[in-house]
Amino acid sequence: MEIEIGRGKKARQAYGFDDIAIVPSRRTRDPQDVDIGWKLGPHLLELPLLASAMDGVVSPKIAIELGKLGGLGVLNLEGIYTRYEKPEAELAKIAKLPKEQATRGMQEIYARPVEPKLIAKRIEEIKAAGALAAGSLTPQKVRDHYELALEAGLDVLVIQGTVVSAEHVSSNGHALNLKEFISSLPIPTIVGGCASYQTALHLMRTGAEGVLVGVGPGQACTTRGVLGVGVPQATAIADAAAARVQHLLETGKYVNVIADGGMRTGGDISKAIACGADAVMVGSPLARAKEAPGRGFHWGMATFHPTLPRGARVAVEQNATLEEIVIGPATENDGTLNLMGALRTSMATCGYESIHDFQKAEVMLAPAIKTEGKSLQQAQHIGMG
Repeated sequence: MEIEIGRGKKARQAYGFDDIAIVPSRRTRDPQDVDIGWKLGPHLLELPLLASAMDGVVSPKIAIELGKLGGLGVLNLEGIYTRYEKPEAELAKIAKLPKEQATRGMQEIYARPVEPKLIAKRIEEIKAAGALAAGSLTPQKVRDHYELALEAGLDVLVIQGTVVSAEHVSSNGHALNLKEFISSLPIPTIVGGCASYQTALHLMRTGAEGVLVGVGPGQACTTRGVLGVGVPQATAIADAAAARVQHLLETGKYVNVIADGGMRTGGDISKAIACGADAVMVGSPLARAKEAPGRGFHWGMATFHPTLPRGARVAVEQNATLEEIVIGPATENDGTLNLMGALRTSMATCGYESIHDFQKAEVMLAPAIKTEGKSLQQAQHIGMG
């Protein structure tokens, strides 16, 4: 339904995760009978969880550990780990930067160019441990580095930017033709972000195996403030899921919708799946892991942009292991631990057996979902407060 903003402009109402709730069905299940696995190209993954390609979240070590747990860690192939032979020193510098100097300091650290040999080295580290190697490159740089990444054994390529379209227009004549490029690759490709039906549909038509949905919802992202661009995640995911249905009807090919950002708890992840996502990509929840390379900080890929930064270095409390955050056991009741266990239990509580089944769940507008009856928790700053 469109709402009139003024005589010359109408707009749709959009919703985020805090605006909706999942409605239980007539059936319940045992959590152990729920399957949360999914398929990405030829790869079967036990957990519908990708770690964001952010230097405070994913190192080769984290990618290996998350792979062992059943998820997929995406390494930023234009980040700290491919600019510095010894990235730990630079990560320590970032953690020590005063708040008011963080952005400028990171711009200086990231001014060092990417070293192609380090791209190969990091991928080989992950592969040597027996994990799937997934790496992220921007549309501007993917043609410069993808061949080396493939030679090193890259399993999944993520072409990622703030907003990625299938029809980039450029006067310099060097625009990336995503459809031609993806069709030439021997490995599955994920592209994004996007936040609308049409953009998602056009990205699906490029031949990608997955589309990232999310523009600006992340904890460290300032895109919505700097550019004024973005769509609340519940609506963006539902629109992309509708595009997936249309694309399936047109081509017979199923493309994964991957919710990217805006999720802090297991409940948020469950809502993303119920809105139509096949998997989720998260950053700040995993930056809280004791093993995370950010040393208590988290920042996005555009935080250090040389001319227009669109991110902030945010502090996170590293108070649990990666395993506890992903599969538990949880020792807190706020939904930030055992994320995949929460998803499994949400599906079981609502009676759904698989991710595809859960995408059919009823959702309801529920502005009081986080406040109704929770005054004591809010006053005491515990649980949902």
